[in-house]
Amino acid sequence: MEQFPTHPDAVTPLWIEQALRRSGAMSTGRITHTDWQPIGTGQVGDSARFSLSCDSEWNGPATLAGKFPAADLTSRSTASMFGLYRKEVEFYRQVAPILDVRVPQVHFAGLSEDGSDFILLFEDLGPARGGNQLNSCSIEDAREAICQAAAIHAPSWNNPAILQAEWIKPPPDLGEKVGAMYPQAQAIFRERYAGTLEPEFMAVCEELAETAPLWFKRDDPPQCLVHGDFRLDNMLFDIKGGVEPIAVLDWQTVTIGNAMTDIGYFLGCGIGDDLRRAHEDELLGLYCAEMTRRGVPLTQADLWQDYTIGALHGVSTAVFSAAFVERTERGDANFLSMARGACALAAEHGSIAALKERA
Repeated sequence: MEQFPTHPDAVTPLWIEQALRRSGAMSTGRITHTDWQPIGTGQVGDSARFSLSCDSEWNGPATLAGKFPAADLTSRSTASMFGLYRKEVEFYRQVAPILDVRVPQVHFAGLSEDGSDFILLFEDLGPARGGNQLNSCSIEDAREAICQAAAIHAPSWNNPAILQAEWIKPPPDLGEKVGAMYPQAQAIFRERYAGTLEPEFMAVCEELAETAPLWFKRDDPPQCLVHGDFRLDNMLFDIKGGVEPIAVLDWQTVTIGNAMTDIGYFLGCGIGDDLRRAHEDELLGLYCAEMTRRGVPLTQADLWQDYTIGALHGVSTAVFSAAFVERTERGDANFLSMARGACALAAEHGSIAALKERA
């Protein structure tokens, strides 16, 4: 099992059998044939659902999901540069079992030495309803997501086994490297979307670019594990036909940091401005209640400044991703949606002023 396939076409029945036996997910029978179809809308990795044709003695699953490196060379290069594949594989290997967040069970996790190739073979959580960034969501879905954020943050809160793990520590020059690239990203973003994004929102993007050193060189002590891309496209709802309410996917951006990076991101670029304005206080209160229930007492007053600053993660992610991953029609719509929600929150609550005050 040292070698592993890095594209769905290369996955064979024998390889799946070996992976499932190793994980304990099956013990008898044979796979006679496999078919696959693409699933999801990820731009830094490609995912597929495998349907298994098996003999009568088969006691394993009938379907599986797999995740692979992006076929697009631009996206794949960006992922390799920032160690995104390595982080996701190590998350499933080392941290997922000690968190409370619902993630798919992994049957095999493979990573090349240089981190440019990987495979994750998962349980299939379907049938499920995929979150859709462009359509926002119901308040019930938003509540489920907020509870999952607490299920990530509370078990990792001030946990040295996680916060000091070598695989999760950002490179010491990461902020400087990304900050140096950010003006180029903003220039591309401006050129691409100046005629589409509302001027008041583009102004927020420009102001953040001007204060990029403050944003990218923050050195606040990390509190907990942070998903880093906590939005609807990375969530499944009503999984396994409604047996469970939600699962959280796509851990390539996982890092350590401030919990409000996820919450400000989700309420800003994640769910859209209309839902956020209507339910912001409720969702922040729910998060505090969940964290307190899990042994990390928090109030909205405790987290407010961090929350408003955390919203800027949505702005910078929209700008940076638009510039350095494969351009697609849905990607353009997605990045504009993210920017609109995040910039609206940032403008309403004075996020950049709060960032300057914190500095």
